[in-house]
Formats: sequence, C-alpha cells, structure tokens
Amino acid sequence: MKSIIITNNPVVREKFENIFFVDGSVEDTFIKVRDMVHDGYELISHPLAASIRLMYSPYRSVIIGKRLEKVDPLSAQIIQDSIIKYKLHTDHRKKDMTHHDDYQNIDLILLESALSEQQAFW
Repeated sequence: MKSIIITNNPVVREKFENIFFVDGSVEDTFIKVRDMVHDGYELISHPLAASIRLMYSPYRSVIIGKRLEKVDPLSAQIIQDSIIKYKLHTDHRKKDMTHHDDYQNIDLILLESALSEQQAFW
C-alpha cells in the first residue's frame, strides 16, 4: 500500500519521500488532510496527538492511504472532529516554539512508529 505523509515538520520532509509538505500550522496541516480525505483518501494514522502536552506542539504528521472511489465517512468524521478538538484546546494558548527541535523529533518518532505498525499490518 502506498501511503502519503502530510506534515508541517521540516525534519520529516527531509527524511521521507511521498510527503506533502504544508508550510503552515498544525491546523493548516489538518485542513489539508481534511481536503484530501474529502478527495477520497483514507486516514491511516490518527491526526490528534497522544497527549494533551503534545497538542501544543507546532508540528504534526498524518499518514493517509489509498484513494478510494468515494469519501470514507469514518475518515471524514475523524479529521473533522480532530480539527474541532484541536481548536478547542489550542485557540486560547500560544504554540510552544521554545522546544521546536524536541517537538520535531517527537513527531518524527511517532511517525516512524506508525509507519512500522502500518507495514506490519499490511
């Protein structure tokens, strides 16, 4: 299965092929994921971070999979809910850019883990 990584993380852009780089925020990245899901792609990894603290990270990478004949309703619901939850938790708080190198590396590690699980599954 051919996957596409949608990311705003420059470290991921340098390390992987098959990426769509978003020059913007996590919310911009989620919006691109939503647009691609509405274009028929399915979510492979969940868009939201694993913890509240990581919700404030300025970097996020999401894996999407094969293009389907029609919109996958579950993927569409998950990304839309993720955008709403992300905004709810972060609109009132500044992004933590002080530790951006650490956040880039954490995002990369989580992405690599998701990719290894995906390969084992498929």
